Amino acid sequence: MAAVDDFKFQEFDDAANLLAANPDAVTISIDEPTEKPKKKHGRLQGSGREEDDELLGTDDSDKTELLAGQKKSAPFWTFEYYQTFFDVDTYQVLDRIKGSVFPVPGKNFVRLHIRSNPDLYGPFWICATLVFAVAISGNLSKFFIHLGKRDFHYVPDFRKVSIAATAIYAYAWLIPLALWGFLMWRNNKVVNIVSYSFLEIVCVYGYSLFIYIPTAILWIIPQKILRWVLMAFALCLSGSVLVMTFWPAVRDDNRRIALATVVTVVLLHALLAVGCLAYFFDAPELEVISLTTALPPNGTIEVTKAQ
Repeated sequence: MAAVDDFKFQEFDDAANLLAANPDAVTISIDEPTEKPKKKHGRLQGSGREEDDELLGTDDSDKTELLAGQKKSAPFWTFEYYQTFFDVDTYQVLDRIKGSVFPVPGKNFVRLHIRSNPDLYGPFWICATLVFAVAISGNLSKFFIHLGKRDFHYVPDFRKVSIAATAIYAYAWLIPLALWGFLMWRNNKVVNIVSYSFLEIVCVYGYSLFIYIPTAILWIIPQKILRWVLMAFALCLSGSVLVMTFWPAVRDDNRRIALATVVTVVLLHALLAVGCLAYFFDAPELEVISLTTALPPNGTIEVTKAQ
């Protein structure tokens, strides 16, 4: 003990001499070794509490809401509520388009591509692009068919845009709404029916229409047989996506009801494709009878074709 006390007094004397020689010098006190483990132990306990807080979260932590599945969504009348439906990146959209163009047998399109993050971005712009593709291609097809005729004067028909928009958007929204209601009704009667949300069904229908965009552009070619072959090919691809998606949802139902549901889905899908091709591209020219105010002496009626 005497040696330790002498060492402390010697250290104190050295510090005093140093301060006397240089008043601006900084002194450092050395803590007792017994205090270090306490501080270290305190840090370990603090870090452990921080890790627990990160896992369990606090009342005002977003991580708690995500881990507990209690993250609150914005009210439906706010912009933030609808913004979540368009929260999707380019890679996801391209992956879903690829899945709709190249369907994999035995793979459910919803579980494989949609369920992780359903969106409205892809279906909305696919329908918008298809509207203009059908309308513009229909006008160009009419131009190329009558190209070279002397009495032909090309006048674009802008009504085709509104007609195509009404037909395509009504199909992409009303049919999924009816199908969603039907599946919900059957789900109350049959326990094993797979349930899809309305947003997931809209995604399936929206992405299934992508194949018709390049098909509508190729419909410009003035060959009726080629057009119908292209339409049948696109119908098989997009229709197979719908069948492989909705057949697992109804296969445990009554056999007749299940088959009737799938057949109805395919028929409505085919009706849209056939209707677009027949109306915008292969519609026959209507003959319009124009009567003059005064009939000519021979009593003939002039008949002209609507251009």
